[in-house]
Amino acid sequence: MAEAAKGKVASWGQRVARFFREVRAELGKVIWPSRAEVTTYTGVVILSVAIISILIWVVDSAISRLLMLMINR
Repeated sequence: MAEAAKGKVASWGQRVARFFREVRAELGKVIWPSRAEVTTYTGVVILSVAIISILIWVVDSAISRLLMLMINR
């Protein structure tokens, strides 16, 4: 009975090997961005983070000053 099941079910090693073959095949289908696109997208992300950081800093500073004015009265 174990021999019959062994023939129908792939071994653990065969399943792992099949998984990595399929992963490699799928990665071959991916359209990878060019170096220029990656550079552009990276610049956009860095600029966006800088702008949002400055905005949060300004709002935090304003709220902090308002609270200090309210506390010191």
